[in-house]
Amino acid sequence: MLSEFKKFAVKGNIIDLAVGVIIGTAFSKIVTSLVNDILMPFIGLLIGGINFASLEFRIGEASIKYGNFIQIVVDFLIVAFSIFIFVHFINRIRKEFEKPAPPPPTSAPPVPSKEEMLLTDIKNILEEIKSKK
Repeated sequence: MLSEFKKFAVKGNIIDLAVGVIIGTAFSKIVTSLVNDILMPFIGLLIGGINFASLEFRIGEASIKYGNFIQIVVDFLIVAFSIFIFVHFINRIRKEFEKPAPPPPTSAPPVPSKEEMLLTDIKNILEEIKSKK
């Protein structure tokens, strides 16, 4: 069981996935900072100085923080769009590298070997015998 786990854990796909998760986490922090520190304050200024993170309404003692939700949705949309663009770019590059090599120029068919000619003659003789029966 231990050797099976070792084979599973060392497979290339698992390593690639782990690297992707680590890079994705770091990328998410960058985008979160972009949204929280640059975009949302700018959008707030455009719509009258509203700070989205502080938007809320109260029902009794409960505080519904819908501004924070709006900020997280914008964060998600930016991350999703950024990842889409990145994957699209990588797939385009991958297609360029995976293009099949062009076929070699067509030329005259190769001359059959002596064995091929002999086998063709035998086949023709057998077909003649078969058709006479």
